[in-house]
Amino acid sequence: MTYNSLILSIVTFVYGFAGALYLFAWIFRKEAVAKAATWVTMIALAGNTAGIVLRWIESYTVGSETGHAPFSNMYESLVFFAWTIAILFLVVEKRYKNRTIGALAAPLACLALAYASFSPDKSIQPLIPALKSNWLIAHVITCFLGYAAFAVAFAVSLLYLAKSKDEKRVDQAATVRVPPSAILDELTHQLVTFGFLFLTAGIITGAVWAKQAWTRYWSWDPKETWSLITWFIYAALLHLRMMRGWRGNRIAILSIIGFLAVLFTYFGVNYWLAGLHSYGTPSQ
Repeated sequence: MTYNSLILSIVTFVYGFAGALYLFAWIFRKEAVAKAATWVTMIALAGNTAGIVLRWIESYTVGSETGHAPFSNMYESLVFFAWTIAILFLVVEKRYKNRTIGALAAPLACLALAYASFSPDKSIQPLIPALKSNWLIAHVITCFLGYAAFAVAFAVSLLYLAKSKDEKRVDQAATVRVPPSAILDELTHQLVTFGFLFLTAGIITGAVWAKQAWTRYWSWDPKETWSLITWFIYAALLHLRMMRGWRGNRIAILSIIGFLAVLFTYFGVNYWLAGLHSYGTPSQ
């Protein structure tokens, strides 16, 4: 096991511990524990960052043909996915001064790294010709910033559904530490807007990259098709909110459906639909 793999294995449990602390603080209303959870998350994020940087450095020590940004396969993309989720939910936490989102967001980062740990081959391999492009970095970063925003929006949407139901009761003990549903609704909209812009940029950079690698901008590859389906779901959400005035439960449910489409685009296509993006499967 390399140093970066060891660090990332440890970080997986640190994210999980942070999620447990957030949940404990939410249930038992312990602000001191919630603050500790934030610090633990920041430690995990530092370790996550170190793991990415070390893997990038190690790629150059393996051989002159292998040095590259660590975004080229399922394992590396999941590590970066966890990093982007942690960054975004910490920013949201600081802005809204509320730590309950971490009870759902930190476990998502933990699950991303835990799933990455099952990858059969974590070794650094030379890039295939199609991946030897600077567009790889731009495409992956923009896509995963979008995916991370959708992941945090998914967590917020779940909190919204719980909060809106609880607000109808006299005793709101279950969600007393959760922000009001109106704030959660607006936060979902902001996160989806942020994610939509970056997903759009990811699709555009991917098209330019495809032109360079395969001489055409769009080939209706399964990954491309499902990325477009995901884009349309979030475009519909934003359109219905701005033009039809949709709010509340309907937007939260659309946000959840959108994230399920993200998961299928990310995982399902790799396993069940072969295409030009098949290099992203864990078996390769």
